[in-house]
Amino acid sequence: MKQTLVALAAAMLAFLLFGVRSGAARAPAAPVVGRWDLTVHGAGGDYPSWLEVTESGGHLGGRFVGEFGSARPVKEVIFTDDRLVVVVAPQYESRRADLRFEGRLVAGRLEGTTAGPRGNAVKWDGRRAPSLKRAAEPRWGAPITLFDGKDLAGWHAREAAQGNGWVARREALVNATPGNDLVTDRTFTDFKLHAEFNYPAESNSGIYLRGRYEFQIQDDFGQPAASDNTGGIYGFLAPRVNAARRAGEWQSCDITLVGRIVTATLNGEKILDNQEIPGITGGALDSHEEAPEPIFLQGDHGPIEYRNLILTPAQPASNG
Repeated sequence: MKQTLVALAAAMLAFLLFGVRSGAARAPAAPVVGRWDLTVHGAGGDYPSWLEVTESGGHLGGRFVGEFGSARPVKEVIFTDDRLVVVVAPQYESRRADLRFEGRLVAGRLEGTTAGPRGNAVKWDGRRAPSLKRAAEPRWGAPITLFDGKDLAGWHAREAAQGNGWVARREALVNATPGNDLVTDRTFTDFKLHAEFNYPAESNSGIYLRGRYEFQIQDDFGQPAASDNTGGIYGFLAPRVNAARRAGEWQSCDITLVGRIVTATLNGEKILDNQEIPGITGGALDSHEEAPEPIFLQGDHGPIEYRNLILTPAQPASNG
């Protein structure tokens, strides 16, 4: 018995000593590890992107969101002497070659170049994504009716140069001629949003929360729950269940967004519960996640109708 206790004590001591030594020898995490809000200064204007760099076993990896599409894994991340190289496979970009972002870390920010669609070099920059953690629970203000059922007052087309196919019809916002997103004139930070929607077969839309995070809506009744199906935060968060109804039926959702934390119900079923949205989704207005932005309804994918759009904003935090 005594020998057994001595052996056990020796083993524990060896474990502790190994843990201390291995901890002391472990290299610090690379300074680029974390989430980054990117802005690409393209020839046609700025557009947002997002990058997350992770480290495991001394190797860097991560995921990326481009101008459109969903979060995708990066193929390669190299960081040496404050210089960064990120290689990403194309998704919906009009190219076959990999996307390659080269840059450097300067005073806590990233800056560099990447190839545009025609192979020309364009600049990009990045800053660490904010945590968006709130110090206290929100106090809710008075509800705001975003659509009065009569006209498009309080809304505008995202692309002013394109025709606006949205009309007010039968007390609903109707995307009669798909091709343009519809954006609120007002901007919001934290809020509760109620919305009702109806789409025909095979249609697709989405509600962009704070103009950056898409709550996916599409015809996928009976399909498995997934981040790119109805009720998901596109490419990031899958709903607990797919609670979508059949095409042609009115449906309702209630979404609460506080900082990065989202909770949602679809047709009375809780599908997201206090979950963190890691970053922007494809199609976002910008990557300045700390700033208030509008609600917008995706209108470039298919016909859809929305009604009873009611938003309850959080009251500004008092300084007293």
